[in-house]
Amino acid sequence: MAVDNKVVLVVMDGVGISDKEYGNAVLNARTPNLDFLADKYMMRPIKAHGTEVGLPSDSDMGNSEVGHNAMGAGQIYSQGAQLVNESVDSGRIFESETWKDLVEQVKENDGTFHFLGLLSDGGVHSHIDHLKALVKEAKAEGVNKVRVHVLFDGRDTPPTSGGGFIEDIENFLSEQSDDNFDARVASGGGRMVITMDRYEANWPMVELGWKTHVLGEGRQFASGTEAYKTLTEETGCIDQDVPPFVVAENGEPIGTVEDGDSVVFYNFRGDRAIEISRAFDEEDFSEFDRVKYPKIKYAGMLEYDTEVHIPSHYLVSPPNISNTLSEHLCGLGVKAYAVAEGQKFGHVTYFWNGNKSGYINEALELYEEVKSDNVPFQTTPWMKSAEVATKLIEAIESDKFDFLRCNFANGDMVGHTGVYESTIIGMEAVDLAIGRIYRACEKAGYTLMITADHGNAEVMFADKKDKDGNPVAKTSHTTNPVPFYICDDKHEWKFKEGEFGLSNLAATVCDVLGVAKPDASWNWNESMVD
Repeated sequence: MAVDNKVVLVVMDGVGISDKEYGNAVLNARTPNLDFLADKYMMRPIKAHGTEVGLPSDSDMGNSEVGHNAMGAGQIYSQGAQLVNESVDSGRIFESETWKDLVEQVKENDGTFHFLGLLSDGGVHSHIDHLKALVKEAKAEGVNKVRVHVLFDGRDTPPTSGGGFIEDIENFLSEQSDDNFDARVASGGGRMVITMDRYEANWPMVELGWKTHVLGEGRQFASGTEAYKTLTEETGCIDQDVPPFVVAENGEPIGTVEDGDSVVFYNFRGDRAIEISRAFDEEDFSEFDRVKYPKIKYAGMLEYDTEVHIPSHYLVSPPNISNTLSEHLCGLGVKAYAVAEGQKFGHVTYFWNGNKSGYINEALELYEEVKSDNVPFQTTPWMKSAEVATKLIEAIESDKFDFLRCNFANGDMVGHTGVYESTIIGMEAVDLAIGRIYRACEKAGYTLMITADHGNAEVMFADKKDKDGNPVAKTSHTTNPVPFYICDDKHEWKFKEGEFGLSNLAATVCDVLGVAKPDASWNWNESMVD
């Protein structure tokens, strides 16, 4: 199908809007291209957090997954924390066959029920309240032994808040324990050191998690609280970088995973849950030597990949996202292109397409990944922005595609490090890339749309200082709005009155392409432009 107008969409990951200069790596970076585009064309703030992206309340930060879901779907679905909240509150989670099988496995074999996941109240990957609910129910149903394997956060929570979380969960487990119920923390480490890799960027990180949680290999401590305190004091690291540890008694780890046990990975977000789930779930797994593969029952909090069904068992059904923009455009014969570096490739493909792997229609689409470097992002804050821009520009110049999209990971991935100066450089690299893309669009007569999936880089400092009066890094997302630009020399678009958000993007893309939007049965939110 011929379109009236070809469109390029750029997603600046983790780039929100704030007028506060202090710690604002977006405002304080040198961004002549974005400044020029804001002056010459239309730019407005749109909502990218809370209820706009299917989260429980507007106090909940947006994230890359739900943001790309909302953009690609044109609709709002209950997401992550909200889905699990509803299932826990109603008790449905404990009525599932999966939960019953996990409990039965442990009770029949006098085994251990293991809970592994991010120890956090950030609500992006997990929530500590969900963990507590699972432990309490396991006790109520007659399980005798629980072991918790914790991953420290510091990205969706303050960077050194882990001490409070580990003390909280160990106090909770102690209060639950009695003569018939033994519940303790068994192992742990930082989320960027063990277990929570994504997009197969660093399998050794997952292997280290397996050795820590399953085999009980690692430096030993008497408790998780002692481990956190000692390791952070020795290394000066923030939570996400805490080295792995094992809790032991008399030199023996207290929580290895053995035959007859059950394991739940209680994170609800999918990207950083898939690889460890494969290690537990796949009998013919070959990414690393597991040394032993215990005969257990394993489940995720959700099905993390609905297309290839990872894991095979889960506690809460994920949102069934249908009628996406990609489905609609493929149905019209519109040709599409997507590119991002490895850290965010799944966001412009899997999450954009409603948590579905692969192509919607391979004859009409091309997805290209630029491999991310396996280095600390603060050391190379430009990341792969230049390479992504080059790929996108080549696709524009080929004139083969009608709708092209890309993601620049810098604002989010560098922002999460908490290093303000590096995030400034990351933003400047994105600006350079956008300048190149704009000139390519201008030459080819394409409309350029620019937005972000959530805030992060615009707030790099917390509202407090350390004991020496220095700024305290803020590494989490924000609830700030994000920008939305339309750069078009051929049309005079006008923004509609009212509040809009990421879920209005799909209809807007259709309007700017000049193709019909779906009928009312698709439940899309309205376009932002006339």
